Amino acid sequence: MGLFFLSLPLYRGILLFSLYFLPHFASAGPVTRHYEFNIKMQNVTRLCHSKSIVTVNGKFPGPRIMAREGDRLLIKVINHVPNNISIHWHGIRQLRSGWADGPAYITQCPIQSGKSYVYNYTIVGQRGTLWWHAHISWLRSTLYGPIIILPKTNVPYPFPKPHKEVPIIFGEWFNADTEAIITQATQTGGGPNVSDAYTFNGLPGPLYNCSSKDTFKLKVKTGKTYLLRFINAALNDELFFGIANHSLTVVEADAIYVKPFKTEIILLAPGQTTNVLLKTKPNHPKATFLMTARPYVTGAGTFDNSTVAGVLEYEGSTHHSMKKLPLLKPNLPSLNDTSFATNFSKKLRSLATAQFPANVPKNVDKQFFFTVGLGTSPCGLKNQTCQGPNGTRFAASINNISFVMPTTSLLQSHFFGQSNGVYNSNFPVSPSHWFNYTGNPPNNTLVSNGTKLMVLPFNTSVELVMQDTSILGAESHPLHLHGFNFFVVGQGFGNYNPNVDPKNFNLVDPVERNTVGVPSGGWAAIRFQADNPGVWFMHCHLEVHTNWGLKMAWLVLDGKLPNQKLLPPPTDLPKC
Repeated sequence: MGLFFLSLPLYRGILLFSLYFLPHFASAGPVTRHYEFNIKMQNVTRLCHSKSIVTVNGKFPGPRIMAREGDRLLIKVINHVPNNISIHWHGIRQLRSGWADGPAYITQCPIQSGKSYVYNYTIVGQRGTLWWHAHISWLRSTLYGPIIILPKTNVPYPFPKPHKEVPIIFGEWFNADTEAIITQATQTGGGPNVSDAYTFNGLPGPLYNCSSKDTFKLKVKTGKTYLLRFINAALNDELFFGIANHSLTVVEADAIYVKPFKTEIILLAPGQTTNVLLKTKPNHPKATFLMTARPYVTGAGTFDNSTVAGVLEYEGSTHHSMKKLPLLKPNLPSLNDTSFATNFSKKLRSLATAQFPANVPKNVDKQFFFTVGLGTSPCGLKNQTCQGPNGTRFAASINNISFVMPTTSLLQSHFFGQSNGVYNSNFPVSPSHWFNYTGNPPNNTLVSNGTKLMVLPFNTSVELVMQDTSILGAESHPLHLHGFNFFVVGQGFGNYNPNVDPKNFNLVDPVERNTVGVPSGGWAAIRFQADNPGVWFMHCHLEVHTNWGLKMAWLVLDGKLPNQKLLPPPTDLPKC
């Protein structure tokens, strides 16, 4: 096993090699790569507003993690800020290494101020674009960055080799402190204030006031193919994206290759990644092109109705000539274009080749039906009304259970046999009360509360149908499952019909991902093999809904063989 140490100066050197082009690096076989994440405050200015934000190594967005399939990563996170910190490596399977998954109070207690923790995991059978982000409170608004996993040495991409590779991360910028925003919303029971801008790689672009100098620019050569690695790190918004007068070829979603297809527009929910090929014009087009993103909105709440823009610029355009060149804008779908969203998701299919098979569970051991949606809780403030519906608090739930975060780690409690008083193992397999989920909502919108887990024996094959509800308005919910990829075998609108809908399931080449958008007023069916022992969080990746309780956890028990058991916790695992 070779060693690959990244000293901080070298680390900065790699980052400064280019703002966004990936450095190429080679290694004979799997190696161990060391990174150091210093969590520190940094003054950052956007939209003429300066504020001190939580960062990794003073960078916003944070540094890029680069590895090859099969590599081991040792990432030391040192907390120099007052906030509790935990980092999630979004989409990494974490086979038997659940202690490194990162969600606070699920797999670990957070890293307290002045303390450190080494995330230690191996990348098994994965290659593509993933990302890392804080997994506590709303700190991921500034604590995020890309994970680029290259294929094993001498293993080509299943598409033409690109000239360059460029990660582009969608984010949200808030002029105010995001921790103050969610604290206030939690106190009042109302909806949190929305962001002031969307960003590409931390830059809002020229369509916002006082922002033209903070514009992401992608400089390209004629007649070349570029691999663009998109990540949606926004807190609360699904986003449409397009480049004026250029089509994109989608080749990967959530670090799984897909059957390539051309499109003018892509749609990413928070938590999702998408790789596309951009083929540039054969000759200089005598124009400059805007790339823009704006939200896809299905809910009834307020949202940031603005547009982030970057510039696609062909080499050979001087600053003087650029001012004379026409600036072309893409046409993005309307804010509520659910038909585009539906058609786009239908185009995503696994490669399903001998080299990259789609191992869909054909026989199902356990079937579950989960409602996902909003609701209310009593205000709880003496002689006061809250700012939710009719003086209540906003809430969200799965099977009408709004998840209550424990004050210690679920995985630790399970491993050491100390679950009493921490969690119950009786999460319901289906809702306790049936109603017309997508019709007129019931009069009683109150949720129940609890810290309940769904227990699965090792290697159970699972079919889960997630049904959106119309309570407080139907809405698209991007559900993220930790510790697994799953196959999206079916989607539809209205109420799921167990007698009819399974006949149309795709068990041949369904898309495989880690985050799926449950359609607004509809349902999504997924299948996965529970082959990874541990406690695995599942939650809506709209941060506001996670806060309101749209989350739960699966407890996958150990198997009988030694390689089917969760490894013991590391000695430096943080304490609560």
